[in-house]
Amino acid sequence: MKKGALIPLIIFAVLVVFLGIGLGLKPREVPSPFIGKAVPEFRLPELMKDGESIAPADLKGEVWMLNVFASWCVSCRAEHEVLSNFINAEKVMVLGLNYKDEPDNAKKWLGALGNPYQHIAVDYDGKVGIDLGVYGVPETFVVDKKGIVRHKVTGPVYQETVRDTLLPLVLKLREEKV
Repeated sequence: MKKGALIPLIIFAVLVVFLGIGLGLKPREVPSPFIGKAVPEFRLPELMKDGESIAPADLKGEVWMLNVFASWCVSCRAEHEVLSNFINAEKVMVLGLNYKDEPDNAKKWLGALGNPYQHIAVDYDGKVGIDLGVYGVPETFVVDKKGIVRHKVTGPVYQETVRDTLLPLVLKLREEKV
């Protein structure tokens, strides 16, 4: 066999290995560089509270979630009921980050679907989303009492995500001493 004939075979073998690795990955678990690190600092205006602003530092001492959403996001609408039920049932503190959205559209959207958030920060230009490494909406971060990101969900939150991941983690973090 000639050396040149082995090259396509080697390329094919490498592609098969990469395909095998790719099939073993969980695409909903996109790694975040912030796992184990503090939420990036920001201060943004509150959507529903004129003249007020919110920052991660305001939530230190509590276990909380940061949910990145937008009124134009179809997946956000799909997760909204599940997320709302979880927030209300477990009394989870959630900071909504309204991402690259018109504030009036967000208010109408929340008026129609219900507003489960205790705070909603307006990230009109998306700079905070960039600082958080947001791939797209929705994304949800779980943050401990010290302000450290402990988990990230990329894409919509489903009931299985709440049951298997978010609820056990929130309950565990609530028990931790600061």
